Amino acid sequence: MKGNHSHFHEQIQKTFKSESYIHTVETGHGRVERRSVSLWTGWEGLSESEEWSGLRSIIRVTSYRHPLKGEYIQIKKPEHRYYISSLDETVEQFAIRIRDYWGVENKVHYVRDVTQGEDASRIRVGDLPAIFATARNLALNLYRDAGETNMAKAQRLAGYGLDVLKKLFRMK
Repeated sequence: MKGNHSHFHEQIQKTFKSESYIHTVETGHGRVERRSVSLWTGWEGLSESEEWSGLRSIIRVTSYRHPLKGEYIQIKKPEHRYYISSLDETVEQFAIRIRDYWGVENKVHYVRDVTQGEDASRIRVGDLPAIFATARNLALNLYRDAGETNMAKAQRLAGYGLDVLKKLFRMK
């Protein structure tokens, strides 16, 4: 839930009441991340909630990302994200579901940005962004289909010559 439904989002932020929660701590990539997932199912009465048919749960994720500087942790302000769901799950199940989603999202974004430079692309007009996104996806799928696991290496190899491209496209 983002600001595109600003009034409902503001209501949730102001009135959220945690009924159950779970805390996790992960270390990696030069930071410590503490995450708290809270569940609220007693949201009846919020205006605009009737616009979300089947709404059963509102979830708040509070993340604290602390970069490591040598032996020290830099304390940063928390980030709050809100989710709405029609699922009837426990807070533990939602925590796993949300973490898994962001894990996949981050991996895909990382490959598309770092390997293919998608964020640095200046293509912004008309149909070109969609066409180039399709071409990038095609390239990644061809690499994966050829058994490649390192997309940066596969992209470099594809740039070495026509023989590699023929192999990717299964041409003779």
